[in-house]
Amino acid sequence: MRKNNQDVPKPPITRLRCAIYTRKSTEEGLDQEFNSLDAQREAAEAFIQSQRREGWIALPDCYDDGGFTGANMDRPALTKLLRAVEAGDLDCVVVYKVDRLSRSLLDFTRMLSVFEKHKVSFVAVTQQFNTSTSLGRLTLNILLSFAQFERELIGERTRDKMSAARRKGKWTGGCPVLGYDVDPGGGRLLVNEEEAERVRAIFALFEKYGSVLLTLQEIERLGWRLKSWTRKTGQFHPGGPFALNSLRRLLTNIIYTGSIRHHGKPYTGEHAAILAPGAWDRAQSLIAQRPPSTTGRARNKHLALLSGLLFCESCATRMVYSYSGKSDRKYPYYLCLNAQRKGWAVCPAKSLPARAIEESVLERIREGPSGIFEPAVWEQMDRARQVQAIQAIVERVGYDGTSHHVSLRFHPAAGPEVRV
Repeated sequence: MRKNNQDVPKPPITRLRCAIYTRKSTEEGLDQEFNSLDAQREAAEAFIQSQRREGWIALPDCYDDGGFTGANMDRPALTKLLRAVEAGDLDCVVVYKVDRLSRSLLDFTRMLSVFEKHKVSFVAVTQQFNTSTSLGRLTLNILLSFAQFERELIGERTRDKMSAARRKGKWTGGCPVLGYDVDPGGGRLLVNEEEAERVRAIFALFEKYGSVLLTLQEIERLGWRLKSWTRKTGQFHPGGPFALNSLRRLLTNIIYTGSIRHHGKPYTGEHAAILAPGAWDRAQSLIAQRPPSTTGRARNKHLALLSGLLFCESCATRMVYSYSGKSDRKYPYYLCLNAQRKGWAVCPAKSLPARAIEESVLERIREGPSGIFEPAVWEQMDRARQVQAIQAIVERVGYDGTSHHVSLRFHPAAGPEVRV
């Protein structure tokens, strides 16, 4: 006797936990009451609701990445989603479109392998396909290839637009530099007169000293700081203290001449120049004339004050830093390289105490026409800064705007001498 179909028990409905992921590349419009992320979530929730007879339920957890690109996986909500997948907290990932999850074919393939490993299915509301079949995977790869192509095309158009703008001398954004403010009415630079005077003073100091390090020391003494500005969001960005790198960037920035540099070529800018004609060129010539550091100075691991600068007058050979004694009590000295290699008998000078020659050189530099390195300022500097300062002074010292090279040599009879 055949049983009635109504008597056959129905299989229990499998509960499918669905996580909704949304993404928007820019932050534009996210502050609106109903934004793009809300629209994506609403469409995904409606799709899940249509599958409720199959046991689909939308999880309350939000995985929203507002203002994050799909070109990479550096997104906080995506990281949280993948952790939930690995922990087994969900069964299905639902997105509005495939490119919301990723615009990179490689990244998406990696994520899809993670989904398959943990038996998590993937659904795009507006693009129906089944990833469990070969045809579905082919369709998915084709869609992702076009998404990646679209991303790269957008990037190329953006770069071409910015290149064309810079060739016309337009300011294309970024952090404003000292001396200029961003026009609130449009993307161009306006001269900040108070800051412009400071920029001119910095270039004048560099032209006077001929050294970035000495200029930096004077800037620190005066208490000058980098540019402060307020973002469009209202967040205030205070200007920090100057450093060697930031000072070099300022001294080599062609923007102060009223120009814009693009791919190494200068173009006439729409903004006004801050520097007088020739001031920027003189600064670049001083930077270009700076002699490169030698290998010996680059390896100055003991922070010897006169490393690479001291020469034995008898042998005309460089003197190197060394020390004797134990680690807790060292006796530093400078040794003639000729005597070190061939024996003490070849050189009458041999060696001399490091502290004595260093103090002697410092005294002679302080007494010289440069008039720098006051004892109070010198003692406030750490050893690394002292080494940098001495190297800069010896390489190039400014006297009334004229640069001279200085050499240090040691005379066995007369003692240390600074030759200008």
